[in-house]
Amino acid sequence: MGRIRSAGLIKRGDIWHVDKTIGGRRLCESTGETELERAESYLAMRIERARQASIYGERPKRLFREAGERYVRENQHKRSIYLDELHLKQLDSYIGDLDLRRVHIGTLQDFIDDRRAQGRKTKTINLALASVRRILNLAASEWLDEYGLTWLDRPPKITLLKVTDARKPYPLSWDEQTRLFKELPDHLARMAIYKVNTGCREQEVCSLQWDWEVEVPELETSVFIIPETLVKNGEERLVVLNRTAMSIVNDVRGKHRMYVFTYNGKRIRKMNTAAWRKGRLRAGLPQVRVHDLKHTFGRRLRAAGVSFEDRQDLLGHRSGRITTHYSAAEFGNLLSAANRVVGQGSRKTPALFILKKKAASA
Repeated sequence: MGRIRSAGLIKRGDIWHVDKTIGGRRLCESTGETELERAESYLAMRIERARQASIYGERPKRLFREAGERYVRENQHKRSIYLDELHLKQLDSYIGDLDLRRVHIGTLQDFIDDRRAQGRKTKTINLALASVRRILNLAASEWLDEYGLTWLDRPPKITLLKVTDARKPYPLSWDEQTRLFKELPDHLARMAIYKVNTGCREQEVCSLQWDWEVEVPELETSVFIIPETLVKNGEERLVVLNRTAMSIVNDVRGKHRMYVFTYNGKRIRKMNTAAWRKGRLRAGLPQVRVHDLKHTFGRRLRAAGVSFEDRQDLLGHRSGRITTHYSAAEFGNLLSAANRVVGQGSRKTPALFILKKKAASA
C-alpha cells in the first residue's frame, strides 16, 4: 500500500507544492522539493512557524541580505538607488548573513573600522549606515509577513558617526580662477566658466541639452530648465544665464545636435577627469574640486549683496517656490542678480576663449 501524503501537499510535475490554510491564512507556495519526505518536513516547518507567530508573535528568521534585496527592488525609482546598491554590496560580507535581529551598531563596527582603515571619509561611511538604518526602519514599520507581523519587532538605534574630517568648501578668488581656467583644455574651461557663473552641479552641466533651453523674449535672452530627474532635490531647476554664461552657450551653439558641452563630437560624462586634476596641479591649486565652482558662485552672490531667497533660486536649492514659473519681472530680478557677479575682480577669464582661439589659429 502506498504511503499517504500529508494533507496540503500537491505534486505539480516533479515538485511538491503547499496549498493549505494555516492559522486562518491560505498558504500557496512551492516546497522546492521532489521527495515527499522532504516536502513534508518543509510543510511541518511552515505550520510550526505559523503556530509560533499566532501564539507567541514570534517572527521567522530573515537575513539582512533578504531585506536589502527587497529594499532595492522596491526603490528602483530613487535617483540614488545605485548608491544604496553599492553600499549594500560593500556591507554584504559583514552583515549579509546576519539575522535582521542581530544587526545593530555593534555588528557594524568591523565595517566601520575597515572603511576607516581604507581612508574613507566619515560622510561616506555614514551614507552606508543610513542605508542600513532605513532598511531596518522599514522592516519594523511597513514590511509585513504572511501572518500580519512586521519583519522586526522594533528597529535598533543606528547612530551616524560624528563628522570631524569633512573637507571645507574652497571658493576661488578671481586670480585663482584665472590661473586654473588657463590650465584647462578648451572643453573643460568652457564647462568650468559656465559652472562658476550658474552654480550648476557637475552632472547638470555634463547632461545639459539644447531641448531644455527656453527663450525669454521679453528680456532677449534664454534659460535652461533641467528636468527633476537630474536635479538633486527632485525639483525642476531654472538655470539663469548671466552675460558670461550666455557667451559660453552661444560659443558652443550648433556644435552638437543634443548636448551643449561635448568633446570630439561626444557627450562629456564628467568634469573631474585627469585633465582637470593635472590642470589644477599646474595652477598650484591641488585642493580645488569641481564642486568648489558652485561654492564660488554662491560666495560671490552673497558678496554682491544678492538676497538669501534669490541665492537659493540661482543655486537651485529647494526653496518651496515654483522656480520654473516666474513672471518676466521676477525673472528679470534674478537675471540682474546673476549679472552682479560678472566683471568683478579680474576681467581676464571671460576673454580666455578669444585668446585660445587666436593662439590655435596662429
